[in-house]
Amino acid sequence: QNYLDNFWPDLKPAHELFDSILQARRERESESQENHGKEYPEHLPVEILEAGIKSGRYIQGTLNVNKHRAQLEAFVRLEGFGSKETG
Repeated sequence: QNYLDNFWPDLKPAHELFDSILQARRERESESQENHGKEYPEHLPVEILEAGIKSGRYIQGTLNVNKHRAQLEAFVRLEGFGSKETG
């Protein structure tokens, strides 16, 4: 804000863009506070997930996504299986 005010006081689009970014950041922070600091809301309560994992309805693993081809390549490494077995 100071930079824009001091060096580009007449550049209205830059000030509008800054205000828009600031507003989006404030909205994101308030949503984060509403979700108790979590960036994304939970789909199912933890109790249901834990019960589903114990009963075998759900599986637990780690999602690995190729950072260079994120839209095309990802796999889940299942916990409790050897390092070569993936789903």
